[in-house]
Amino acid sequence: MPAKTIAARLLAVIDDDVLPLTERGVAAGNKVFGAAILRKSDLSLVVAGTNDETDNPLLHGEINTLNQFYELTDRPPTSELVFLTTHEPCTLCMSAITWAGFDNYYYFYSHEDSRDSFAIPHDLVILKELFGLEPGGYRRSNAFWTAYALADLVESEDEPLRSELRAQTSRIKERYAALSDRYQESKGDNDIPLS
Repeated sequence: MPAKTIAARLLAVIDDDVLPLTERGVAAGNKVFGAAILRKSDLSLVVAGTNDETDNPLLHGEINTLNQFYELTDRPPTSELVFLTTHEPCTLCMSAITWAGFDNYYYFYSHEDSRDSFAIPHDLVILKELFGLEPGGYRRSNAFWTAYALADLVESEDEPLRSELRAQTSRIKERYAALSDRYQESKGDNDIPLS
């Protein structure tokens, strides 16, 4: 496997597996959120998915990915897997990850990044209104799982890998910015309740 670290591998999965699905999803009117599931043992991809709220408003990127995972006939136990999400999960998706038995998830964009960059604040409004929590105000390490920010993993790498991963992060963010613009321009045409 060419990826040297978990940070490098997870960025590659977002770049090569999740983003192409998300590009098609946004073209169909969906939001920019996606996810993937990988094996802990070798970081090989099990399944990748993206948002499909135009089909069902509950099919957030993480939920859609979990549904695809549970359709697999030969799926590994969640204790042997890594859950990757492009955006720090909303409460629906955090709960689904928990109920599915994952002991981890890794996220690319934080809640604050999502608020500031994507003009899709509903997950944060729900977090505040239902649970009284500010963005990111939940326990990232708890009895069920530990959440990891990819940005922190990138910053913990030695040079020159850290600079390479920073550059890749910037390229991924440029792709997401373009997708976000496309979604914002077309969201009036979809039937997503909280678009």
